[in-house]
Amino acid sequence: MARLDPDKLTVNYREGVTPTEPIIPRRYTLTHSDFTGELFLTIGEEFAFDEITEMRDEVLGEWVSYNDSYYLHVYVYVGNFGPELNTIRDEIFRRELPLALEAIVYGDTPFFEAHPDLYDAPIWIQFDSEDPAYQAFEKWGTPRDYQL
Repeated sequence: MARLDPDKLTVNYREGVTPTEPIIPRRYTLTHSDFTGELFLTIGEEFAFDEITEMRDEVLGEWVSYNDSYYLHVYVYVGNFGPELNTIRDEIFRRELPLALEAIVYGDTPFFEAHPDLYDAPIWIQFDSEDPAYQAFEKWGTPRDYQL
């Protein structure tokens, strides 16, 4: 079930990255506007830390080489905001991650078309929190699962 509205996605490439190269380093910074529902995907050799707000609700991803193959490592910061807010942030990230993954896959379509084997690479999500209840490293399928 696709949730992404492609008209609300803006993609920007930073220096050193083209729509098809490189695989490594290739990092994604996905941010959004709570007011308009727009999504902003920046693809670069480094994360776009200049686009991250103090809300820390961005989704970061990067391609990692492991045993002669690749996986997409995605990072979200659940944080250390106390039990109630940590629970809410964890629920929101888990609810919205399919949309975020759709945005990354759709937004980087030329890259995936140039490297079609990466459609079947595993996606690993790292949920980061100082609270052990919200620390997790989970497999969330493959980019193919998030194609529109």
